[in-house]
Amino acid sequence: MSGRAQDWIDQAERDLKHAENDVQGGYYEWACFSAQQAAEKALKGLYQAHNQVAWGHSVRELLEGIRDLIELPDGLIEAGKLLDKYYIIARYPNGFASGAPKDYFNEHEAEDAISSARAIIRFCQDNLA
Repeated sequence: MSGRAQDWIDQAERDLKHAENDVQGGYYEWACFSAQQAAEKALKGLYQAHNQVAWGHSVRELLEGIRDLIELPDGLIEAGKLLDKYYIIARYPNGFASGAPKDYFNEHEAEDAISSARAIIRFCQDNLA
């Protein structure tokens, strides 16, 4: 494995655990954001493991960029699209006409985000060089 790929994967797993803890505490907006971060970091680790450079925060774009090297399982792009929706609006009140992110997120969304991130992390772990 190249460089610090495992460090990225390790942090991704920790971010996913953070998301799970956020659900337990009712911080659903933060669970969604933490899940997005977990997937993003895992993918950046995968890029490093394959001696590639990854930029940006879009999980979908990171997945599409790696598909030239690794075949993606069905549903992974959709998981990335879901997580990308949580990068900004889960953190900032101006993502909505009124209210704060805490007013808009629920447990179901948080669990879906965690499930999506878990699938992406598993994919990355399975494809480390």
